[in-house]
Amino acid sequence: MTAFSAAGRLLLVSLLAGTAAPLFAQDTETGDAPAPVAPDPATVEGPRTYTPADFARFAPKNALDMLRQVPGFVIKEAAQERGLGQATGNVLINGQRISGKSNDVLTELGRIPSGNVSRIEILDGATLDIPGLSGQVANIVAKSGGALSGQFAWEPSFRKFNTDPVFTRASASVSGKTGAFEYTLGIQNNANHSGASGGTIIYNPDYSVREFRDDHWTGEVENPRVSGRLTYDGPGSSVGNLNGSYQRVYYDYLETGFRTGNPNVPDRFRLLKQTEGGYAYEIGGDFEFKLGPGRLKFIGLNSVDEVPSGQDLRTSFDDGRPDTGQRFARTGKSSERIARSEYKWKGGGADWQISGEAAFNSLDNVSELFELLPNGDYQAIDLDGGTARVEEDRYELMGSYGRTLSPKLSFQVAAGGEYSNLRQAGGGGLSRTFWRPKGQFSAAWKPNKKTDVNIRLQRRVGQLSFYDFLATVNLGNESGNAGNPDLVPSQTWHAEVEAIRNLGAYGSTTFRLYGQKIDDIIDTIPIGATGESPGNIPSAKVWGAEWKTTFQFDPMGWKGAKLDARIQMQGSSLRDPLTGEERPISNTLIRLGTLSLRHDIPNSDWAWGGALTYEWYNKNYRLTEVGHQWEGPVWGSLFVENKDVFGLTVRASVGNIVGARSYWNRTVYQGRRTGPVAFYERRDRLIGPLFNFAIRGKF
Repeated sequence: MTAFSAAGRLLLVSLLAGTAAPLFAQDTETGDAPAPVAPDPATVEGPRTYTPADFARFAPKNALDMLRQVPGFVIKEAAQERGLGQATGNVLINGQRISGKSNDVLTELGRIPSGNVSRIEILDGATLDIPGLSGQVANIVAKSGGALSGQFAWEPSFRKFNTDPVFTRASASVSGKTGAFEYTLGIQNNANHSGASGGTIIYNPDYSVREFRDDHWTGEVENPRVSGRLTYDGPGSSVGNLNGSYQRVYYDYLETGFRTGNPNVPDRFRLLKQTEGGYAYEIGGDFEFKLGPGRLKFIGLNSVDEVPSGQDLRTSFDDGRPDTGQRFARTGKSSERIARSEYKWKGGGADWQISGEAAFNSLDNVSELFELLPNGDYQAIDLDGGTARVEEDRYELMGSYGRTLSPKLSFQVAAGGEYSNLRQAGGGGLSRTFWRPKGQFSAAWKPNKKTDVNIRLQRRVGQLSFYDFLATVNLGNESGNAGNPDLVPSQTWHAEVEAIRNLGAYGSTTFRLYGQKIDDIIDTIPIGATGESPGNIPSAKVWGAEWKTTFQFDPMGWKGAKLDARIQMQGSSLRDPLTGEERPISNTLIRLGTLSLRHDIPNSDWAWGGALTYEWYNKNYRLTEVGHQWEGPVWGSLFVENKDVFGLTVRASVGNIVGARSYWNRTVYQGRRTGPVAFYERRDRLIGPLFNFAIRGKF
């Protein structure tokens, strides 16, 4: 595939999608500006609207601070879909989805100064003219006032045990307007230091003690990133956006451990090092303008990341025998190029849209494995399937239709499909082509002014990780995956019903039921006689329920206090590829619960609060072991905040106040897990309290 041919196909699909729609438009209405985000209040109930005055007591610095205080609303970040696809997530900015993949919604909202926010609207996704949205959607209406404005934050953190302090977690952004252009520039570093220490006991199959281990690990992450956004308010009603970002990646992991008590092996010292270092960049944009009876929008994106990584494991023995060890190195460079076009218009009292997308993804990867020899040199070991190039060309065509049937009922339906060609060069690769249907039906029903009911039925195609096609090794866990060139993306039927009840001055509450039927789900499968790798299992099911609420205590006399609560219960099942028995999907959620209390003390700049979180997940099923790794499962925190320290907001918090620890229980088998047990491992590591500070301001 040459660069010229790829570019030609990008242009062809975009032009087809952008020019075909007007030919089929009938009974259309002209529109010189984008369709309004909120439905017409003359025909349906209007959105819940919050103005800056509703958030004054929280002294917000940006749009993210404001949205987090909207009663009953939980921000859902956009899913990592194949390509750009239709809209996901539940946040819009000025009625538009965020074009791009690396510029996540939290970052974008965090760069909008609170003074630029005119209002926040909570809408029903099915009433909008943006296919893919459903349930509650927040639209942030924000405009720059013209003058340069900005904000900054510094968030150092400290741990009592295991790690060094973090002083480099910080962010800053500026926004302004000049002529027809609005701009935002930002820099941030999501630095983090983590660690844990403690004992592990290895048991024989009869539960007698085989070995004691005392380990200590630390992980240090630095991700400095610069990004920018330029918005163009063009002639007439044309609008354009240009986004760009560049990020460096630095990660260092160090684990040391002493292993004693095994009568068959001398006492020994084990050292594991892991490093990552590289870069990622993305540039993308969109341009929308009036064409014929509707509006045409072009979207383009190009992203590249190259993050080499390596692991080095070395064991030294007390009896003086030569050290043993291994080294694993991986260098991968991935890229994604996308061109998308959307044409929307009004006709017959409905909103119509047709879209086309072309995406070209690739990964070039080289993996190497080495064995430490007694003389101190390293010798290469064959790693079949570790080096290859994986590519996918994908083309999508979708159409959507949405309308309001009555002042209380609206719906939207989208249908289409994708064609893809998936191929691998090297590592036993092959070439395959697929055609997959996609679509969604969503409806919004408002039985009364305080109740909203949303229904969604969706058929979607999952995202692939090209690294899953290739052989890899995890020296720390003494495990590995064989290469699997036969992988295909999963396809999911997703159905859900959501009911939202406005409790007036007391807040709001939401209840959701959902279920999924997944074809070709990716889990660990047998490869050959002894290997294992991520692969496709024919089918799986997921079902669950979620309740979330915000309760305001003001009507009860406790002014300035509110409680946010969330409970989620989930089940899953698939047929194990090794035993044929029904079991849960690996590492999927079982139970989740959160409670968060905040009290803004009236007539003061002080606020305080706390939170409790509980999470529990299913075991991880490999072909040679069954393991359960978790932290917690209960986490607790307390905070105190002053919203005017020389114009700054200063917050101090302490986390892990209930003593959450790091655990890993696993059963390892002799060969595959249909055979006898080799040993049991029980890990219990100390994390300790976490101390965090935040100093935030704006100018």
